[in-house]
Amino acid sequence: MRKTQRFRFRKIFPPPLKPSLTRSRLFRSYSFVPFSPLALLDPTILTIGGIVLGIAIIERILERWGVIDLVDQFAKVMRFILPVAFYSALIYFFATFMF
Repeated sequence: MRKTQRFRFRKIFPPPLKPSLTRSRLFRSYSFVPFSPLALLDPTILTIGGIVLGIAIIERILERWGVIDLVDQFAKVMRFILPVAFYSALIYFFATFMF
């Protein structure tokens, strides 16, 4: 008759590791790019806006002077330039500004 051997469960499978009771150290992180409203004052966007605003003011002055033909030409050009300038400035802003 064979003799049965017994193994203790703890010898076969080691006990699970107990988590350490020490607290982890606090880790502070700092953002190098703080959000500031002054970051919206990008010179490129301000230049594009200034050019569009200047053309609009010139258009109003020419309208007061009575040069309607030239005002119509400005209006046709601005109908194309305004959306292009707006969307290009918006894409430029999101491409260069780091949040």
